[in-house]
Amino acid sequence: MTFSLVARCARTGQVGVGAVTAMRGVGKLVCHAQAGVGAVATQATMNPYYGYDGLRMMSDGESAQETLSLLVSRDPGRDLRQCGMVDLAGNSEAWTGSRTPDWSGHLNGEGYSAQGNRLVGPETLEAVVDTFYSTEGEDLVERLLRALEAGEATGADKEGAISSNITILDTEEYPLWDLRVDHAGDAVAELRRLYEEFSEHLLPVVLGLPTRQDPLGPAAREAGAGAV
Repeated sequence: MTFSLVARCARTGQVGVGAVTAMRGVGKLVCHAQAGVGAVATQATMNPYYGYDGLRMMSDGESAQETLSLLVSRDPGRDLRQCGMVDLAGNSEAWTGSRTPDWSGHLNGEGYSAQGNRLVGPETLEAVVDTFYSTEGEDLVERLLRALEAGEATGADKEGAISSNITILDTEEYPLWDLRVDHAGDAVAELRRLYEEFSEHLLPVVLGLPTRQDPLGPAAREAGAGAV
């Protein structure tokens, strides 16, 4: 029902998730990320606690491998689950249960993990990973978006895609990017449209917000200067 990519940018330290699925609202349950910690995608017969518990465990110092191994070992539904994780150090791990829909599998390496089920074949994840590698040097949001576009171009989910999501955390607890398409005829094309619109209209707002290091924030500072 889903293919996804969790990733960490070695250049910026940003962590994020991109996902596409045939169900509605993929971003609400599948995609999880925390600044300074890592990212998780939980899918197939999903268990959102892989995201919540996984991020908590990685925040406590466990690696992606240690975290996912423990979560899978404790889960009575493990054979129905699929999950990918990446931690802030770039360690990645993935799990594909034996009872997930064909074609199911995952590809993971330094700084990323791609996973999918009910796909046309392994070519979807191969396209995702190849594109992620080939766009090194681009911002993480662009790399994830291009990877999703490449995966979708292979035919991806056998039942089509109606929702998509990209979530990226930078240094703050609030997301730098949270692009959500909950129901659309072409979920990946709509994701691209939102990215272009938000780049112009929303990203400057996010960049002007207060941060832990700058409690006033650039927007308030500029507004205060203009009021003098």
